[in-house]
Amino acid sequence: MTWRTYADLIKRWPALIRLGSPFSRGYGRLRLLDMLHACPAVAPATPDLSGWESRALSAVWIGHATVLIRIGGMTILTDPVFSDRIGLCGGIATIGPRRMVQPALSMRQLPKIDLILVSHAHFDHLDRPTLRQLSRTAPVITSPNNSDLIRDLGFRQLRELHPNNAVRIGGSTITAVAVKHWGPRMFVDHQRGYAAFVIESKHHRVLFGGDTADGPHFDHLHNREIDLAMLGIGAYNPYVAAHATPEQAWDMFRRMNARWLLPMHHSTFRLSHEEPEEPLRRLLVAAADRPEAVVVSKIGGQWTAG
Repeated sequence: MTWRTYADLIKRWPALIRLGSPFSRGYGRLRLLDMLHACPAVAPATPDLSGWESRALSAVWIGHATVLIRIGGMTILTDPVFSDRIGLCGGIATIGPRRMVQPALSMRQLPKIDLILVSHAHFDHLDRPTLRQLSRTAPVITSPNNSDLIRDLGFRQLRELHPNNAVRIGGSTITAVAVKHWGPRMFVDHQRGYAAFVIESKHHRVLFGGDTADGPHFDHLHNREIDLAMLGIGAYNPYVAAHATPEQAWDMFRRMNARWLLPMHHSTFRLSHEEPEEPLRRLLVAAADRPEAVVVSKIGGQWTAG
């Protein structure tokens, strides 16, 4: 590609964004062709939500970066993705990766959601067909320049939170944390934000790491007594500039001095070259001196603070 071609693309950038926008903002109502492929495997574990509302601190890994959290009397859902396929919604089909394992809970099995966190705009984190099916009464917090992808879905409370800024919801404080990633929803798009979130109740603190490459961005949490850190460990080959390796995730976890680690962002969608079972295997090797710190090892796994 010559510099003249690049120059021509830059001139046409707004038009390309407008052209691609409908496919990146689909509602996924018809996606009939998505049903033709083999059904994803059943999640290896089935969560037990009995007594869920009485738990002080608990987490269920539904799949990929979707985690159900109970903290401070609130139920929080992170980066909700329940679709069988993610990507561009082209009418009756979705163009993108297919789910390998079903969500550990169906949307009908979810308890009442008090807050939704959306870390960034990528299709495996911001799935409009899933968001469209959630209750519009739940507040949504996302990172900067992403609200236009959510606002038309009808949520009554939608807020963009810039890094180092905080908001108080339902007795808990949610603080956005800068991470190392990239933001556009697709190749032809505006630059968008991305973030992790610290959720702090009166007695507990949780980090939802979103997507991030290795870096010192969580080191300042060293003295915050993070109870549970949820960090991605997959999609690093060859995308290590945007996603941490398992060893890097473990190192970030140790540097922030958190107590427990829930590894996510693996074994759900095939987004990179490593085999699906590789990230967890490598993490457990890295964590050999503290294996009890890794609290969830399979989709559907759940953990409750003792």
